[in-house]
Amino acid sequence: MDILSSRVLLQPSDPARTQAFYRDTLGLAVYREYGDPANPGLVFFAGGGLIEVPPARTEKADTAATMAGAAALWFQVRDVAAEHARLAGAGVPIVRPPAAEPWGLIEMWIADPAGTRIVLVQVPDTHPLRRDPR
Repeated sequence: MDILSSRVLLQPSDPARTQAFYRDTLGLAVYREYGDPANPGLVFFAGGGLIEVPPARTEKADTAATMAGAAALWFQVRDVAAEHARLAGAGVPIVRPPAAEPWGLIEMWIADPAGTRIVLVQVPDTHPLRRDPR
């Protein structure tokens, strides 16, 4: 697998409180803020890595919402569909097949042998992350 970037994805039951802890108490710098300004997701710098605290979710069927309190790994890959075919062929449990998300990314969820969730993310050519000048 060719991983382009990665981060730890936290799934707290109270995202705003967790974001305040990482931002205000620990003093981590914000790498990126996304989504609704009233309920944003935040990605923090953490040394050589990143920590993401997504916004609060209201959809009950959302994969992230079913993981409240857990952590997951976030891997950006070049081609989610190709990884889906390869990993399914290798017998890796597919928690959720590839899907275009409302925030513009293509995501697929898998699990490692211990049950840790891993989201594979493809950033489409037209997504704002591709045009971010930073």
